[in-house]
Amino acid sequence: MKGAATGLDVERAVDKLIELYRASCDLARRAMASGDHSDYARVLYPKISVEITSWRPVDRTAPFGYVDEAGTYSAVVSRPDLMADYLRTQLAALCSNYDATITVGYSDERIPPEYIRGIPAPSDAGAARTDAVPRPTLDTVHDAIVDGSWDAFHATERPLLHFTPQRFDLACARLEHYTGIEVDSLQKYILFTNYAMHVTEFVQFGLRELAREASRYSALRLPNGETVSDTVAIEDLDLASRYQMPRYDLITPDGDGITMINIGVGPSNAKTITDSLAVLRPEAWIMIGHCAGLDGRMRIGDLILGNAYERHDHVLNNHIRPDSPIPAVPEIQRTLEKAVEEIYGSESDLMRTGTVLSTDDRNWEWKTPRDLWEWLRGSTAVAVDMESCTLAANGYRYRVPYGTLLAVSDLPLHAVPKLPAGAQAFYANSKQAHVMCAVRAMERLAENPQRLRTRKLRRTIGEVPFR
Repeated sequence: MKGAATGLDVERAVDKLIELYRASCDLARRAMASGDHSDYARVLYPKISVEITSWRPVDRTAPFGYVDEAGTYSAVVSRPDLMADYLRTQLAALCSNYDATITVGYSDERIPPEYIRGIPAPSDAGAARTDAVPRPTLDTVHDAIVDGSWDAFHATERPLLHFTPQRFDLACARLEHYTGIEVDSLQKYILFTNYAMHVTEFVQFGLRELAREASRYSALRLPNGETVSDTVAIEDLDLASRYQMPRYDLITPDGDGITMINIGVGPSNAKTITDSLAVLRPEAWIMIGHCAGLDGRMRIGDLILGNAYERHDHVLNNHIRPDSPIPAVPEIQRTLEKAVEEIYGSESDLMRTGTVLSTDDRNWEWKTPRDLWEWLRGSTAVAVDMESCTLAANGYRYRVPYGTLLAVSDLPLHAVPKLPAGAQAFYANSKQAHVMCAVRAMERLAENPQRLRTRKLRRTIGEVPFR
């Protein structure tokens, strides 16, 4: 590694990563502003390597920070400033388990100017782009590490974490493009919805919290770029958004607040957003949406806590075999159950756990009765939606704890299809309680994030030391 420093402790190693990355960005800005691109050849991502000199058995309950054998584990890193707390925690766990030597220096991989803030688009920079200035490349934008590629885990240096730097940078750019907010204010606990009314309820909750003296929250950030930190009426806010998946960050000083994203409809959107969110290593994500109930004993407004996932969404079949089980995460399940009991009290019997089936066909119920019989024959599904299984499967794939709490909006197999009048009445009666169940669950999880440090999402092979 160029300019490498070795034998660093954890704090100094992370500080060095940040120092090298910032130096590269400063150099890039100067080179692009001056028009003399010759110096851009030295605009490089930093790299960290951890040499495990001897292997030993570690605490069998450890959820991360362990390896299968001694050797060198490395990563080329982008935005170490943004990921500093995560890097410190993961390095500390690894180095407490083994005799390890940390080295930090520059990699050989150059940073495209498109991924550096403060640089105009090269076409507008006042000078033609030269060969010294790299273009973004998709050659290293992949999930070979996440998906356990043989080559990724059998090189001389094995992966330390899940993502290549340009995979990280492109994901952050996509998040900002789809949600309207820079990634810096994204919180660690993420709620997904596909209803603007849920967003309104979430914002109203945020405003009530900001008006309290003892609130854990310090600000609310909206997709139009506005940051609210004082008492304000919701009528005075512009909640409309031109962005495809508008995002609302209810911020705490430590970043353990709640982000809500309106992801729209369908498994493709669910995959798109979680593919990008995963690089920031959130603590958990939960879907709050609506579903069709399949059991004639159900009523409109009943809650479904998904404890199994039947995938008919197809979008992840190339990454996770359709027959691979997607387990429920008990830590999420128990917390959601307690939150429902808190919000609904004696009416908490309206919630049931069961299998959720997600389909990529919005009009699945338009099948003939015989086709529906054949489709559902042998299934234990109690609810059908379009996103929950995709969000769970990608959470499983990216090792991000996940859950879903759905409200029954129609009973298509029992002559109660979703029609406008009934749907609007249901929405009006259920939206606040539904959102608050998920919010309270996230707040409970944030009180003790260690409960989410689960081994249940770790792989038998093809696993990295970091969470």
